[in-house]
Amino acid sequence: MGIDQTLKALNDEKRREILTLLKKGRMSATDIHQHFDVSDATISHHLSVLLKADLIFLEKEKNYRYYSLNASVFEDVLRFIMFFKK
Repeated sequence: MGIDQTLKALNDEKRREILTLLKKGRMSATDIHQHFDVSDATISHHLSVLLKADLIFLEKEKNYRYYSLNASVFEDVLRFIMFFKK
């Protein structure tokens, strides 16, 4: 994971909303999409960006895809920010 990719992923409001949803627990792509008034392709794009930034995990079960939050990346970002506080 690179900090640039992470910050770029966090720079989008919809992606931050997806992360907030996933804070509650694992969700399918369908469940995530139901919270937004955008196309499936748009949600898929946002999920792809979050995956590339390692902010979320993907589990495939049969025909379903489930996403969950990767909290360790947030810890890395906090350590990076705290470096500048000292």
